Parts: sequence; C-alpha cells; structure tokens
Amino acid sequence: MNKYSRVIASKSRFRITNMVTAILLIGMMTFSLVACSSGYEEGKDYGNLSKKDANKTLDAYLSKIDAYEIDAPIDISGNETPVAELPDIGIYPLSVDGSGSINIEIFSSTEKSSTGNDGWLNEVATAFNDSGATIDGKSVNVSIRPIASGLALDYITTGKYIPDAFSPANELWGQMIESKNIPLTKVENRLAGNTAGILMKQSVYDKFKEEYSDVNLTNALKAAMAGDITLAYTNPYASSTGLNMLTAMLHEFDPENPLSEKAQQALLDFQALSPPVAFTTAQMRESAKNGMVDAMIMEYQAYINEPTLKNFVFTEMGVRHDSPVYTFEDTSADKTAGLKLFTEYAKSDSMQKMASDFGFNANDAYQAQNPGLDGAGLYAAQDIWKEKKDGGKPVIAVFVADISGSMDGSRINALKESLINGAQYIGENNYIGLVSYSDDVYINLPIDKFSGQQRAKFNGAVKEFSVEGGTATYDGVLVGLDMLRTAEEKYPGARTMLFVLSDGEQNEGYNFKKVAPVIAALNVPIHTIGYEANIDELKKLSAINEASATDANEKDIVYNLKNIFNAQI
Repeated sequence: MNKYSRVIASKSRFRITNMVTAILLIGMMTFSLVACSSGYEEGKDYGNLSKKDANKTLDAYLSKIDAYEIDAPIDISGNETPVAELPDIGIYPLSVDGSGSINIEIFSSTEKSSTGNDGWLNEVATAFNDSGATIDGKSVNVSIRPIASGLALDYITTGKYIPDAFSPANELWGQMIESKNIPLTKVENRLAGNTAGILMKQSVYDKFKEEYSDVNLTNALKAAMAGDITLAYTNPYASSTGLNMLTAMLHEFDPENPLSEKAQQALLDFQALSPPVAFTTAQMRESAKNGMVDAMIMEYQAYINEPTLKNFVFTEMGVRHDSPVYTFEDTSADKTAGLKLFTEYAKSDSMQKMASDFGFNANDAYQAQNPGLDGAGLYAAQDIWKEKKDGGKPVIAVFVADISGSMDGSRINALKESLINGAQYIGENNYIGLVSYSDDVYINLPIDKFSGQQRAKFNGAVKEFSVEGGTATYDGVLVGLDMLRTAEEKYPGARTMLFVLSDGEQNEGYNFKKVAPVIAALNVPIHTIGYEANIDELKKLSAINEASATDANEKDIVYNLKNIFNAQI
C-alpha cells in the first residue's frame, strides 16, 4: 500500500500509470498545512530528533501530501540542438573598466579582483589607469574581469571568449591551455605571492604533531586514510586549490607516475573516507566552523582574512599560487607592451606593500612541489577524479523541480535546458529519481540506475514539464526524502542527496519550520539551484546539512549545473 494520502488521481497533462488510492493514518499527532515564514539560524538546534523519530514524523507528514505517480515517456534525443553551456561573457562584469587608447582586458582569479579583502588587483588597476601611462603617445589602461580560473579556462579553450591576458591563481591552468594548442606567453611569473595549504584546527594540529611529527601532505593523507582526521577540499574542475590538491595527492600516491593504477586505487581509497567535495570554499569553511571537518585546503590569503579560522593552523602544500600573467598569440604588440607596463607597476614597492596588506606575499620561503603532470595529464587527473570521487560508492540523487506558476516563461525553459544538458555529466553507475511539484507533488521518475533507459525517461519527463498552480516546495522535498530512504535500504552505504531547483517562492503545503528538524535528523544534503530566485529561502534549506546553494539566472544556469553535477554526481 502506498504511503501517500491521495495517490494517482487523473491529471489531464500527465499519463497516469496506477489508480490505487491509499491513506496512511498516523494517530500520533496532527499537523497544520498552513504555510508560514521561518528564518534559518546558523547552528540552530532543530529539536534533536532521533533518526527513528524523524522517520515517524516523515511518515506522518507524507500521509497529508498529494502525490501522483507519472509514467515518464522515453526520449532518446536529449537536446535537439547543441546547448551553449557558457553564457555571454557580459554576465561576469568588469571590476575595473579601462578607457585608454590602448586598453588591455585581463581575466583575473577572484581572490585578487573581487571586493573587500579580495580586491587588491582592482586597486592596482585603478591606480595604474590614473597614472598616465603611455606608449608612443597613446594612453594605456587595463580592464579587470574577475572570473574563476576554471571558468576562464573554459572560455579560452572553447574560443567562446579570449581576453588580452590571463592571470589565474596558479600555473596549472596555463599548462592546461597550452595542451589545447593555444599558444601562451608568460609575461610575469608572479604578481603577488600566495600559497595553498592544509588548515587544521589547533587541537587537531597539536594531536597530529604528537602522532605524525611533521605536518605535511604525505602525513595528512596517511592520517585521513587511517581515519584520524577528516580532510576536505574543493571541486578540482573549478577551484585552483582543488586542482592543486588533486594533483598533489596523485603525485604522493605514485611519484613515478601520478596517473598510474596504483595512484588511482589510492585516490579511490582516500575518497571512500573523505567527505563529499565542497563546491565552493565558502561551503567548506561553513563545514569547518560547524565541526564537520578537522582539516581542509585553502589559500593562505583567504585564510588570513577570515576571522572565524583563527583557531586553525596553516601548512603550505602543492604548487605556489603566485598569480602568473599570460598573454595570447592574437594580443597586439601595443597591448603586450602595455601589459608589461602594468605588471611592472603591480610589482612596484608601493603596490607590493598593498598586496601584503591584503594578505599576499607571506610564506615566500616555501618551494613549490612539482606534481609531475603536463597540461594533458592535468585534464586526465580531472577525469580520474570524476570517476573515483565517490570512493567506489554509488550516489543516489533525487531532483525536485519546481513547476509552479511562478516558474512560467524563461525560468522553466532554463530549468529544462539545464537539467537535460546536465544529465550528460551524471555517471551511469549512480541512481537517479525525479520529482516535480506545484500545489501537489508528482513522482516523474522512481529511482533507478542512470543507464540508457533511465536517462531517456529522465529527458522525456523533463521535456513534458508544464507550469501551473502554487509552490509546495517542502512537500516535494519530503517526497524526495522518502524516495531516498527507500533506495538507501536497497543500496546500503550509498551517498544520498537531493537537488531542489526552484525560484524559492514557497507558498503552499509544509513550511520550513516544520520540515527542518526532519531534514537535520535524516542528514541528507540538499543542494539548491535558484532560477532568478529568492535565494535566501533556498540558502537556509541547503544550510541545514552543509550543502551548496547556487544563485544562478537563466543565462548561466546551464554552465553552473554542469559544474555541480561534475562535483557531486
């Protein structure tokens, strides 16, 4: 007998496969379905429900949810036309907009070109533009575009957009670009000194020193694989520290051949004991603050500027993050000469003093560790990580998609396009289900292995989405949680997660205050993806179990979802 109160009623826009109706009566308590507002509080105690009580409460809630099972059509076509994963570059605005006769656009990693303590290069660029620099009587300016190094790599290697110059966090990205036969010239080895490193809580660090003597990557990996510490890092497809960590690990596992079967097996063993990769440094930092990890990987400049990490100890590892500067084959001679003027200005004593004030230029004595991989090897390392990141355990994921009236127009179109395109990055050994919701909840695709037929049904179900009605977000979440716990019994040891795709405007069914204790007790991470969303509503849902919340719009959601799927499934 099905656990939902009203199951499989006729819906004109769906084909119905079963006409059974069942009501599960839970006499232990009565629950209100009136939606109300409730704010998430970091570190809040949600009542300390036991898992047993959480399951009972979930059953009771489910008895009052309308859920309809849908027969998903098979669609083997995927996207009929190729999807442009990368959005127009204008979605990533310039932080400094130069206006000289010679103007050089620089892609810059975000730790030096964002805001606040991460804005050093913006200050340098503004001062340089005001300095009156000229070449043959022509004024020289620079424009700075803050962009994550992994994203910049994709723009450059696909030819979607190539700037005049590129300053990633480290040299690994330059090697990868060169491996795609895109000629690069290194104009400067170092704009400002920085290092990646292992952060350990002071208490963990002291105990580690007693047992392992030296704190270094070799011993940190031994400790993690022995279960003595929990070591977290970020997505190596997007993050400079994540890529640094991955390549350094593979080199530690087999210095002679970091891509060998021996290295791959060791990575698999490590991943089996490590927490899921953090999509962003901010997410990883929150996990550390809340006691979820003992150690993590971060740049020194980010660490020294974060007050909440003062009880952590930093130890350098991997390649240096000194912000090299490259120019490209098609960059004109005037722009190349202007870029050299700019780098000389950035290297001046006054600008380097400012860099030190922003947290750069520490740990200058640290010598880089060679990962032993060329650009092609770095791409291969990413592929190995994608295959091994789940430590040999399958992932069970349920997508919970908002098809309410507020998603009409560009939002639902972006959701469909991003899900169908993103499906190609989901490993076929994982188990995937699909739920949609408006006033009611629809089980479009029961959980099954994501091989050919399940993938085709996924595409077919997504293409049939149509919007109407209110937004019962948390009803959809509860049904997704129920599907996960049933699948978990069938596949013990699997990693479970939910993805909620919505504009965040919940107005029907259960509210956050009701469901938060259940979600916390069941400990399922809920990754949220906002489509022109009320992102604060989605953030508080993701924050319960330290998952990611992505604030994307219709222009960049396809690319963002690709990266999330690469990192998580």
